[in-house]
Amino acid sequence: MRGTTRAKWLAGVGILALAATACGSSSDNKKSDTGSGAGNSASGGSSSGGYYTASSTEPQNLLQPANANETGGFYPLSMMFRGLYTYDPKTGDTVPAMAESMDTTDSVNWTVKLKSGWTFHNGEPVTAKSFVDAWNWGALSTNKQINATWYQPIEGYDQLHPEQGEPTAQTMSGLKVVDDNTFTIKLTSPISSFKAQMGYTPFMPLPTEFYKDPAKYGEAPIGNGPFQLDTAAGGWERKKQITVKRYDNYKGNDKAKAAGVKLVFYTTYDAAYTALRDNKLDVIDQMPTSAIASFQKDLGDRAIVQPQLSIQKIGFPLYDPEWSKPGAEKVRQGLSMAIDRAAITKAIYKGLEVPANDFLAPGIPGHADVCGDTCKFNPEKAKQLVAEGGGIPHGKLTIATNADGPHREWVTAVCNSINQVIGAGSCEPKLYPEFSVARKDISGHKMQGAYRTGWKADYPFPDNFLNDVYRTGAASNDAGYSSPVFDNLAKQAMATADKNQSLDLWKQAEAQMVKDLPSIPLWYYTTKAGYSTNVSNVQFDVFGNPVFTEVTVK
Repeated sequence: MRGTTRAKWLAGVGILALAATACGSSSDNKKSDTGSGAGNSASGGSSSGGYYTASSTEPQNLLQPANANETGGFYPLSMMFRGLYTYDPKTGDTVPAMAESMDTTDSVNWTVKLKSGWTFHNGEPVTAKSFVDAWNWGALSTNKQINATWYQPIEGYDQLHPEQGEPTAQTMSGLKVVDDNTFTIKLTSPISSFKAQMGYTPFMPLPTEFYKDPAKYGEAPIGNGPFQLDTAAGGWERKKQITVKRYDNYKGNDKAKAAGVKLVFYTTYDAAYTALRDNKLDVIDQMPTSAIASFQKDLGDRAIVQPQLSIQKIGFPLYDPEWSKPGAEKVRQGLSMAIDRAAITKAIYKGLEVPANDFLAPGIPGHADVCGDTCKFNPEKAKQLVAEGGGIPHGKLTIATNADGPHREWVTAVCNSINQVIGAGSCEPKLYPEFSVARKDISGHKMQGAYRTGWKADYPFPDNFLNDVYRTGAASNDAGYSSPVFDNLAKQAMATADKNQSLDLWKQAEAQMVKDLPSIPLWYYTTKAGYSTNVSNVQFDVFGNPVFTEVTVK
C-alpha cells in the first residue's frame, strides 16, 4: 500500500519547492543512457544554407561504431552509418538497409546477402568484408571497445575476448566471407531476435581507412550513412558541436532532406530551450525541467509529446563489497519503497512521465507489473528493510548525476523523498560537471554510491532492456550485476522461437531481478521535444531520437 496522505503530501511539498526554485540545469540507452546533458559551450546559430541545428551532447569516446553506448556518441554515428537493418521510426520494426536478406532455419546459422552499389563516404565499396572485419576488430579485447560484448553470441568471440589473459585469435570462427556481397554468421546458441539487433551501431561496417589509424579515424569517421562528417565546416569541434552534411551518393531509402546538421552542445538544456524559443536552435530532443509546464503553450503545434521506449532508473555499484554483501538487497528494496514516484512525476513532470512498475518500458512485449510492492511508496516498510539490511552502505546514499543535464532536479527530489522516510542526511546528489565525465566513472566501475541511469531502446525486444543491460559481463552492465539464475533464464528466453514461452521466461528473469534489485525503476519517459519556425517535418521515433533525415529547412 502507499504511504499515508500526510507522508505523501510532505514529499510533494519538498519536490514542488525544488521545482519552483531550480535554475541552471534541466535530459539516455543507447545510448545506453537516456540521459544526456549538454557540453560546456555552444555556438548556437539558426538554420542557414540548408543546414539546421539540433541539441546534443559531447560524445564520451572516439566516434567508432563499437565504442558508443550513450546518446552523445549514438546521435552522430546513427547519422553517418547504416548497417544491415534500420528501424521504422513509428513502429520500431526492423527495416532492411544494406541487407538484401538475412536468413536462418535454426536462429544459429545465418546467411547475409548485401545490396550492391553502396559506398563509404570516401567512395570505397561496402562489401561483406567491411562488416566481418569491423565486427572482428570491435570484438578484440585489446581494442577496448565499450560495446564488445554485443559480439559475444558469435562463435569464437571468447578467443578474441577471453575473460582473462590475451586473445588467442584475431578473427571469430563464426564469421565467414563468402563473396563480396555474402557472409555467414554462426552463433553459439539460438537467438531469435538476432536480426533485430543488426540496426545498432556496433554492427556497422568500416572502411579500410579505419584500420590505418583507428584513433585518428575516431576523430573524423568515414561512414556509409545519409550524412557524412563536414570537415570543411569544422567536423567535430570538441565541447562545442559536430557538423555533418548530406551524402548525395547514399543508396538507402532514408535520404537526408536537409543539406546538413549541426549537433550543438549547450551548457544546459535551459540555455538550449531559450535558444530554441529565439529561433537560434532548431531541434531540441528534451525539455528542461523549468519548461515542462510551459513548452506546449510556448511552442504550440511545434511542441512534440509522444510515448517513448525508455526508462529512468537508479543504478548501484554491485562491484563494491558494501553494496554486494548479504542483506544489501534489502537496503536497495527499502530505498525503492522510500521514493514517492507519483508525487515526483506530478510535481516535476506535470504527470507526463509514468511511474515504473517494470524494468521493461510500456510498448515492449512482456511489459507488466513485475516490480509490484517493491516499486510502490511504503515509508514504514522502507525503513524496516533498510534497517534489516544493515543500513545504507558507507553511511549515506549518494546519487551521481551530471549537472549539465535536466536531472539535478529529480535526483534532488528523490533524495528529499528518501530523507523524509529514512532520516535526514540519508541521501544527497553527487554532481558531475559533464555527462561524459560521469559516464567514464560509471562505465569504469569507479562508483561507491548510486548513479542515475536510463535505457532507451535500441530494438523493441525484452532482450534489449534485460539481457543487454543485466547479463553478466554485458557491455551496458554498469552495475556489475551477476546472477546465474538471471543469465540462464535470459539465455533460454532468447533461444526460444515461441513468443509466449519467451515472454514467460523473461518474466521469471525479472522476478529474480526484483529480488536482487541491481537498479531501481523510477518512471517511463515521454518524448517532450520541440522545434523552431525555421524547420518543418520534425519527427521523433519511438525510441525518442530525432529522425534527422526527415527534417526540412524552410
